[in-house]
Amino acid sequence: MPQPTPITYDRLMNPVLVAGCVIILVSFAVRASFGLFQLPIAQEFAWPRESFSLAIAIQNLFWGIGQPIFGALAERFGDRKAILGGGAFYAVGLVLSAYAITPGQHQLLEMLVGFGIAGTGFGVILAVVGRATPERHRSMALGIATAAGSAGQIVGPPVANALLSQMPWQSVFVAFAGFVALSMFALLLMRAPQRQPVADTDEPMGVVVKRALKDPTFLFIFIGFFSCGYQLAFITAHFPAFITEMCGPITPDSLLYVLGVTSATGLGAISIALIGLFNIGGTLLAGWLGNRYSRKYLLASVYLLRTLVSAAFILTPITPETVVLFSVAMGSLWLATVPLTSGLVAHIYGLRYMGTLYGLVFFSHQLGGFMGVWLGGALYDLYNNYTLVWWVGVGVGALSAVIHLPIKEYPWSERPRVPVAA
Repeated sequence: MPQPTPITYDRLMNPVLVAGCVIILVSFAVRASFGLFQLPIAQEFAWPRESFSLAIAIQNLFWGIGQPIFGALAERFGDRKAILGGGAFYAVGLVLSAYAITPGQHQLLEMLVGFGIAGTGFGVILAVVGRATPERHRSMALGIATAAGSAGQIVGPPVANALLSQMPWQSVFVAFAGFVALSMFALLLMRAPQRQPVADTDEPMGVVVKRALKDPTFLFIFIGFFSCGYQLAFITAHFPAFITEMCGPITPDSLLYVLGVTSATGLGAISIALIGLFNIGGTLLAGWLGNRYSRKYLLASVYLLRTLVSAAFILTPITPETVVLFSVAMGSLWLATVPLTSGLVAHIYGLRYMGTLYGLVFFSHQLGGFMGVWLGGALYDLYNNYTLVWWVGVGVGALSAVIHLPIKEYPWSERPRVPVAA
């Protein structure tokens, strides 16, 4: 029997949105902090940096694998149970990682952490927020929930840095597990007022998923989201090192020097923070625009702008000033694709199986993330620079801009149904 869908709230801000923002903020605050553990772990065990980098790449991959799984679990057993399960994976993975002493152990345990992020991240949270929000506010609500993840990116690294200055990295992992566990209390707010029968589809999930996988529109969205994951993961993992190697010295007459940024290493940290900061505004703007204009054209525009910004940055002399300009521009476009893509899935395929279908699309995003992190290191080792991998990112961004154009942006229920073999 299909799981009933909750009646939506009448207003934009509601308990489900608040709870979802709290959980995503904590989840992404922890996730955004893993780069700070690379040096302490490498120094303690004398590991090459690629060992922990591979663990983070595996985390991204299993985040993507777990997304449709937790989406399906939410639709089968309820959103809160699925999110609670994700929190359990997250906390247990962090605690066990504190006791890992070999690269293989860390890489294995990052699978658990990846599943934890999947259960407490965009796929499940955006689905329940979408169902609890009326159509006229849905795109904005999805933008607010996505922006909460951006806020976590700003908050997490400074908190991790402060904790690492006071305690060993193992204790910080355990503390982060505690933060994740505490965030689960927000589920007390995630209560739907009432439930009613589903109106958008009465078909079994397997039938809906099979039909979606044969739908060119779904495949276009799936392929398009790959470049988003590739670009974000590559920049997050490799941009600070890229800046350190390519950027000229920060001289005393520079405004950045006056503001306290005196080295390329410091500029690398500032660049990631600027991306997170401007991402909040860009994501909220994307959510607002998604309520008013065609989402497929907005997505094509975002990917086109990313392509132009990335190409212009790599073609011009790289200076501290151009790094700041790039960080502001790319930050404004950083997660703008998430509320638009999730909103497009909800609009076309309905809310009933949004968690599962968006989870499948998000797997493409994380597959791109894995490729961005891994290929960045592999091509750097081969050519001793990031030029080729950067141009690959420009190319996949251009592909995503084009591939969104033929999407049929109208509800699936209005299309002729073709029977799907069981």
